[in-house]
Amino acid sequence: MAPLPYAEIIRRSIPASFAWPLKFCTGTTLVAWALSVVTGNVSQVDRVWTVLPTIYTAYFALLPLWPQEPLLPFWPYTPKAVHPLVGGNYSPRALLMLVLVFLWMCRLSYNTWRRGLFNLHDEDYRWQILRDKLPTWLFQILNFVFIAVIQNIILFLLGIPTHIAAFQQPAHLSTSDYVLGALALADVLMEFVADNQQYSFQTYKHSGVLDKNEWPGARIQWTPRDAKRGFVTRGLWAWSRHPNFFCEQAFWGIITLFPLLAPEAPNLSLQQTPVTSLWPLLPALVLCTLFVSSTQFTESISLSKYPQAYKAYQSRVSMFVPFLTPVWGFVLQLSGKKAEVDEVLFGQGPNKAGKNE
Repeated sequence: MAPLPYAEIIRRSIPASFAWPLKFCTGTTLVAWALSVVTGNVSQVDRVWTVLPTIYTAYFALLPLWPQEPLLPFWPYTPKAVHPLVGGNYSPRALLMLVLVFLWMCRLSYNTWRRGLFNLHDEDYRWQILRDKLPTWLFQILNFVFIAVIQNIILFLLGIPTHIAAFQQPAHLSTSDYVLGALALADVLMEFVADNQQYSFQTYKHSGVLDKNEWPGARIQWTPRDAKRGFVTRGLWAWSRHPNFFCEQAFWGIITLFPLLAPEAPNLSLQQTPVTSLWPLLPALVLCTLFVSSTQFTESISLSKYPQAYKAYQSRVSMFVPFLTPVWGFVLQLSGKKAEVDEVLFGQGPNKAGKNE
């Protein structure tokens, strides 16, 4: 019998390779929803957001590690139907992606921990605002459909790029892998700085005391005027209204590109038609859609708290992309309002603000 072509091996192995992740995703969804109903706290998925993408990524990157039968309920396993070419060999690209996602997890887990969201009694403040606006029955539908089901599906989808890389089986890393790896590391570092600047500002805002032991990049000399303004506008936040969200979307965009820019990409059977060639972009696109919608909701809350100042912030600084902020500044300069807006946001004249010229 002639050996199966690589495309056929992929086609037969892919359904089996999703057996455990889909089972695990279903389990976490039901547990998160049940806990939210029992406790009245709907931030259950928020607490596992930091680890679930890493679990799915690790499963696909480490397919040869798992047994062929589960040792315990929900124990990861690689079914016999997964061809030995994939189930028995590690992909260097998938392993690199796992390392990067692990570093992402460490950063996000640290920031989540210090904000108190791992406390079982804490809940994202935005859920309470929605709870107050919606009828109880409608909020419970939202809790099940979006908070529990859709968010868990999104977290599952974030492992898809590593799944593709695991099936590519490169003999060694390519130039694109090294370039994207460096970009991902830089992105995680920048997001860490943005997190620290926000945390430093919020600490000063509520305590009035500057912490001399802040992480490098967050040792900003906050002033009473900054605290009175109510929201951070300095550091990376002078370039983007949500630099942490921008970096988050950029990180998963980079992860998505690893298998798509690889030399082996044209040989992947699922990329042979114009339609199926776009499906690997789905995780990043879905995540970006979530961030855009949730950020708009978050900003509506900020506008209600600081109507004049935050409206000025929106007119001066880009929501996500830092490179657009100079454009907004130029538009304000043409209208003759830039100096006034800079004074409101940065607490100093435009020449000293100097961040977005």
